[in-house]
Amino acid sequence: MTTLYATLGVQSDATMDEIKRAYRRAAMKWHPDRNLGREAEAHAAFQEIRDAYAILSDAGQRQIYDEVFEREMQRWQAERDAQEEQEREAQRESQRAAQERYEKMVVIAMRFADDGHNRDVIFGVLLGRDCEAELAARIADSVWALEESRRASVPAADAPGAEAGPTPAGAASNSDEAKRPRRHAGAFDSFWHGLFGIRS
Repeated sequence: MTTLYATLGVQSDATMDEIKRAYRRAAMKWHPDRNLGREAEAHAAFQEIRDAYAILSDAGQRQIYDEVFEREMQRWQAERDAQEEQEREAQRESQRAAQERYEKMVVIAMRFADDGHNRDVIFGVLLGRDCEAELAARIADSVWALEESRRASVPAADAPGAEAGPTPAGAASNSDEAKRPRRHAGAFDSFWHGLFGIRS
């Protein structure tokens, strides 16, 4: 924001002598007679210099100008601060929306992985949900790696075909048990629980 002081090329705490000397220098520089070929520009600049000096050379008018300018600067700063806060809030909201969408895509990927679908299927499902290709690939790779880790952590006793002892009376047979999907705690479930506070 250009001030009267800046027009004369002095600081806001300049003395009267400094203001007078600055006015003489600026007036000589921008006098129309010394700017042949640039008369219109020189005339406008010269008029600004004269107006600035007329106010700053009068103690009363200078005091009023300083007070008005200070209030204007405070108002301008408040508006600028408010605008910056709005921009920060918009950025935070955008980040929240992106995080929510990311978490939603992860949940979808984990659901399909848990149902036995491979990495490529998971990737395709995410693309079908308008997930960006790069993000979809990262999620599919991570979730599939966790699913593989989960399967690798299944104890041998739980593996298909493992020998089992006699079935107690009233308990489900091995064949019935095998028909139901088995779920085991592992990196996959820990990751799910850590993100969303639930057990798969």
